[in-house]
Amino acid sequence: MAQVKNKQVLLKHYVSGFPKESDLNIVDSTINLKLPEGSNDTVLVKNLYLSCDPYMRTLMSDPKASINPRAYVPQSPLTGYGVSKVVESGHKDYKEGDIVWGITNWEEYSLIPAAQIHFKIEHTDVPLSYYTGILGMPGMTAYAGFFEVGATKKGENVFVSAASGAVDLLKNKFGYDEAINYKEEQDLNATLKRHFPEGIDVYFENVGGKTLDAVLLNMRLQGRIPVCGMISQYNLTQPEGVTNLAHIVYKRVRLQGFIVADYYHLYGKFLEFVLPHIREGKVVYVEDIAEGLEKGPEALVGIFSGKNVGKQVLVVARE
Repeated sequence: MAQVKNKQVLLKHYVSGFPKESDLNIVDSTINLKLPEGSNDTVLVKNLYLSCDPYMRTLMSDPKASINPRAYVPQSPLTGYGVSKVVESGHKDYKEGDIVWGITNWEEYSLIPAAQIHFKIEHTDVPLSYYTGILGMPGMTAYAGFFEVGATKKGENVFVSAASGAVDLLKNKFGYDEAINYKEEQDLNATLKRHFPEGIDVYFENVGGKTLDAVLLNMRLQGRIPVCGMISQYNLTQPEGVTNLAHIVYKRVRLQGFIVADYYHLYGKFLEFVLPHIREGKVVYVEDIAEGLEKGPEALVGIFSGKNVGKQVLVVARE
């Protein structure tokens, strides 16, 4: 079969500080839409939707000076979570036309090891883009952190830190009891005491730094802190310290980092839990859609300055 054009988003060079659109390059390559001979356990896919996620920033740094031992290769396509359609498969579990989600490249077509595919998508009555977010890695992360690591129980006080958008959006649309804009708070400790006079039972940690320091002062006895990210630290050349760690001892707080991949064995259970809520309209979910790979650099860089409202999704093709 003749080769076809294959637009790609490449990392120009390792990044220090906040990433810029100019750190990424859009190039036109070509790909043969036929598996090479002997490509067992390899799958050729057409990428449909790509996920813009904060962890990707850690992969842009030189691994010698990064918190993440893995790193992108300069002048190579970015990789990340995505929804793809199988064009041809060298693996027995996948066939032409299957829709899958897992790790793929930031390009129109990708030749990937079958091991990078996490799951075949069976439920297509919901938007396929949801598998980059609420039904994909981010949703599974929330489920594992909240229920498995945080062991959250009904009636407990929960605080979630994240770059979540406007306060009125969180309260009026998403239904949170309270929301704060940390950028407008002079004294985060006092603010947390006002909102949590009895203290915090579960703190879902996504931010780190000064936020974590203030939370430690407000945790309750036997509190839990599931840690899945620290976005406030990803763009710093000198990470911030945390000064209130002694409260973990005296309040018997359990602080546990986790990686979502450790919980993918619960994915079926997760879908059984969340799909009915989505179908019945009980879950409010918002996407920020960017159309076309050429919008990739802007979409990805924008999540680090809060430009997106909702889950940032990059549309490569709509099947």
